[in-house]
Amino acid sequence: MKALGRTLAAFFVLAAIPAEPCFAYIGPGAGFAFLGSGAVFLLTMVLGVVTILLWPLQNLWRLVRGNGRPRNARAKRAVILGLDGLDPNLVEQYMAEGRLPNFARLRAQGAYSRLATTLPALSPVAWSTFQTGVNPGAHNIFDFLSRDKRFCLPELSAVKTETTKGEFSFGPLKIPRTRSRVRLMRRSQPFWKILGARNIITNVIRVPISYPPEKFNGNILSAMCTPDLRGTQGTFTLFTTRAGVRASAGGEATGGEVKVVERVGGVVRAAIEGPPHPDGKSGNLLAPFVITEIAPGRALVEVGDERDELCLNQFSRWIPVSFSAGRKKVQGIVRFCVREMGEHLSVYASPVNVDPAKPALPISHPLIFSSWLAKRQGRFGTLGLLEDTWGRNELALDDRRFLDQAWLSHEERKSMFFETLSRTREGVCICVFDASDRIQHMFWRYLDPKHRAPVEDRGDFGSVIPEMYERMDTLVGETMAALNPDDVLMVLSDHGFSSFRRCININTWLYENGFLAIKGDAPRGLDYLQEVDWSRTRAFALGLSGIYVNRKGRERFGIVSEQDAEGIKDEIIAKLTGLRDPEDGAVSVKRVYDTRKAYRGLYTSEAPDLIVGYSPGYRVSWDSITGTVEPQVFSDNLKAWSGDHHVDPAEVPGILFVNRPLTADTPHIMDLAPTTLDLFGVVPPPYMEGRVVL
Repeated sequence: MKALGRTLAAFFVLAAIPAEPCFAYIGPGAGFAFLGSGAVFLLTMVLGVVTILLWPLQNLWRLVRGNGRPRNARAKRAVILGLDGLDPNLVEQYMAEGRLPNFARLRAQGAYSRLATTLPALSPVAWSTFQTGVNPGAHNIFDFLSRDKRFCLPELSAVKTETTKGEFSFGPLKIPRTRSRVRLMRRSQPFWKILGARNIITNVIRVPISYPPEKFNGNILSAMCTPDLRGTQGTFTLFTTRAGVRASAGGEATGGEVKVVERVGGVVRAAIEGPPHPDGKSGNLLAPFVITEIAPGRALVEVGDERDELCLNQFSRWIPVSFSAGRKKVQGIVRFCVREMGEHLSVYASPVNVDPAKPALPISHPLIFSSWLAKRQGRFGTLGLLEDTWGRNELALDDRRFLDQAWLSHEERKSMFFETLSRTREGVCICVFDASDRIQHMFWRYLDPKHRAPVEDRGDFGSVIPEMYERMDTLVGETMAALNPDDVLMVLSDHGFSSFRRCININTWLYENGFLAIKGDAPRGLDYLQEVDWSRTRAFALGLSGIYVNRKGRERFGIVSEQDAEGIKDEIIAKLTGLRDPEDGAVSVKRVYDTRKAYRGLYTSEAPDLIVGYSPGYRVSWDSITGTVEPQVFSDNLKAWSGDHHVDPAEVPGILFVNRPLTADTPHIMDLAPTTLDLFGVVPPPYMEGRVVL
């Protein structure tokens, strides 16, 4: 009865399907452990019917026991709008210029403040603090990447896949099986789970670090770290008739593949790669498709029973694509874009997203929530990072196509947000929009005349970022129009932005300063720390922010004792702080943080030992992130990804607008979880470090 009551309380007639533990495929070698979609939907329908039949009994039970909600709530409904990466300097400038009238109106109704962010100022870290109201040492997310201490290799910090092998026994017959368990590594409790326990429903749309979705009394659609069907964080494919082409000059494509195809009589036959074959030996499953040129600038794509006409440089709809292995079928969705026609044909295929209408992986809770959204608005992208920044960096997309893709994703998000908001009559509705973050990453070079990354001649891309802020202002205005008079609205960003002109390879700096040793006489540029001589290495860098001391008993090849570790940290801090760029003498590293002093909580020991706070204009180099030692410490950033926020957090605060007065002059992103609980009369748990600021 209790479980059925919670199901009904979710206000959509959804089945309460467990989401933890979740068994799914993610990453190479994890096996073929997709959800059985047909059985899930049959079970969902049965549970839904049972729930409806038991409504009278549930209502009677509620009258007897009460609904468990606090009676001293100060709000019936709260709406939280996340605009990832919106920068306070630009918001304040554009408000002063009259370009953001809805932000200005919201400020006049309530309050506006800069919002202090986390160390480091990275989306997975900041949004985890937003959810939990605690610092990174208590929620265990410190970066996009962590390191696997068993193999000294990078791994995703927020998601871990555990694969076990066993066998079914049927008399003398033994059948091998592989099971993969996907775990969310963010610790502590999100505030919506606490609200749900008091029968206050929260609808959570695409808040980062929510994959796999946790079971709670509410609805959630996962975001950052949700994989594609190949188990990666997004692998695009560029099919082209140009022999020998690479997605970018000078090497292999990062984040994607280039496949040379043959055109015969205006027809190209190729195949999209999907999940690994269940036998673990036959590579990835394939879905054949055909592209036929039907007129200048027009082509027809056929994938299974699906047909869609493509126009040059325009994205297709989300096209279902099915991968078969015997009697098992897994369905995903893909978008095509013809990038070139004429002498040569080139076609971009997006990463194969999980189909929200028939999810093969647990991307929502309840599982049927994503299907309900797809029924209401049509299929939508589900990959954690939908905007294909690597497709743009590697020239599979140009600026215009990347921008088109970003706004297509934004409109999908708007549809699901307003659909869900209209059905959230009480409780909390949260949605995070990330086009604001991705567009600034890729177009900041048009704002910064000092940037050396190439800009495109075609089109006026200098107005892209200001126009993006205006579109976010329109979104705020539409949200305000959908509010009831007593609703509480919070609009926030997790961090701001700055230029990223110059790269710093921290591993090279550690090598040149005697903290890291290599196997040869000079760096060879091998990835994944392959050329590190662990027997002589005292410290190494991995990820966007961290330096690790090679400690005995913690790292696999550790050589540094606990007594010596503190001295090594102090030495690195002294030498690296204030590091100057030899090109112009500018300070590139503003501060280096000792995490034992900056963090508190059970997971502080899992953090990097040091966090580098860069000056605006600087960031860790692309190759240093995954453990490469480059020939030089400093280099120019020549990629389209030209803006960033991975600098000292004091330089890139976020924003906070509310339609109620603030009680604090300097709110922090960790304040929003306890503040939301307090709005509904729920006392924040003692472990939450944030304050109530409304």
